[in-house]
Amino acid sequence: MKNPEFKSDSFLVLDFQSGNKQALVLLVERWHKILCEKAFWVLKDADLSKDVAQECWKVVILNINNLKDPNSFGGWISRIVYRKSLDVLMSNKKAEKIKEDYKYQQDAKVEDKDFMKSSEKHLLKAINALPFNQQVVIRLFYLESYSLKEISKLLELPSGTIKSRLFNARESLKQTLKNRNYEK
Repeated sequence: MKNPEFKSDSFLVLDFQSGNKQALVLLVERWHKILCEKAFWVLKDADLSKDVAQECWKVVILNINNLKDPNSFGGWISRIVYRKSLDVLMSNKKAEKIKEDYKYQQDAKVEDKDFMKSSEKHLLKAINALPFNQQVVIRLFYLESYSLKEISKLLELPSGTIKSRLFNARESLKQTLKNRNYEK
């Protein structure tokens, strides 16, 4: 049973749009950590992630009154954080270094865990070797359990593009893993 004092995101959006500034405080309390985590997933940098989350709240404050469907608040704010994160990643000259550091850390973590199977190590390496746009789709689809439609909305790309990237990523992974088996 839900807490009778619990207010849904859509209720809080409508309340804020009606002039109750306290509703935004509740939305921030509910969503800020989630935004930081989503930004971190893309950026792999805690400080940059916090900055992106702050920037998202600026966008929300400026545009929340234009949000026509309050029920879409979660998807809307998630798209903002992913778009801002990708913008920072693409515009930041350190983007390649961050990706390389993250890849190295992931590989090191994999190698440090004795219990991890060899095939899992190779799969992670194969995923990390994919082009970044394919990595994002693979991770959103398989690790975050987003549907193709949700990924399409989140990345603001046509669903055909998402399907194509997912298909191409799978094919690349199949080929990479198949070649690995022949090398044994």
